[in-house]
Amino acid sequence: MSAQSTFPPPHPLRSYAAIGDSFTEGVGDPGPGGAFVGWADRLAVLLADRLPEDGFRYANLAVRGRLLDQIVAEQIPRARRLAPDLVTFCAGGNDIIRPGTDPDEVAERFERAVADLTGTVATVMVTTGFDTRDIPVLRRFRGKIATYNGHVRAIADRYGCPVLDLWSLRTVQDRRAWDGDRLHLSAEGHTRVALRAGQVLGVEVPADPDQPWPPLPPRGTLEVRRDDIHWAREYLVPWIGRRLRGESSGDHVEAKRPDLLPL
Repeated sequence: MSAQSTFPPPHPLRSYAAIGDSFTEGVGDPGPGGAFVGWADRLAVLLADRLPEDGFRYANLAVRGRLLDQIVAEQIPRARRLAPDLVTFCAGGNDIIRPGTDPDEVAERFERAVADLTGTVATVMVTTGFDTRDIPVLRRFRGKIATYNGHVRAIADRYGCPVLDLWSLRTVQDRRAWDGDRLHLSAEGHTRVALRAGQVLGVEVPADPDQPWPPLPPRGTLEVRRDDIHWAREYLVPWIGRRLRGESSGDHVEAKRPDLLPL
């Protein structure tokens, strides 16, 4: 399925549960009260706008730092009990960037989870990973991510799932699409992903996610180097330390919306 193709659901989507890790929780897109907004919340608004007031319910069950098996054990049973019309399932990214992991083996576990979900949920949208070619540190995982993406697309074909293809969303290659840690999307980056997700589901969206960014002012070599040093100290060194210790950030953060709520 191409990134531009749509996947109209068999009936109007009146409820939605999002499961995943920090990407789906919305890290990098701050909201009121210390919570995050993120692409899934923004997609929920697009879906809710198509229905009468209080006619749509939504739950974001995603928790930052979660590995695939944790998402399967903690979030999928909750999503199934909620019985939504739509589930978005983004998982495996934290597994893939761990040293020594095999994307083929991760994909096998991902497929078992998709089979479980599609047995009870009408529409399960899966996501590919981003193209990390221009992202410091993560670019070294590009081959593993591409391999995993190939599996995700094949799994989607086998189970009839729409695909949110993040690899082909070129506008998120711009540095303004990423938060200061260069590991999570910015508010604008999350917005563009939500718009693309709406397109995949056949929803009319208010803006084009592929719309070019305004030109950036030129930056001197010294300024770029200073930014890189600051980023390395603030984010890269702690990130590497957590990986060496086998830790994931946010392991004790609770999901922010435990039930399907009117939106």
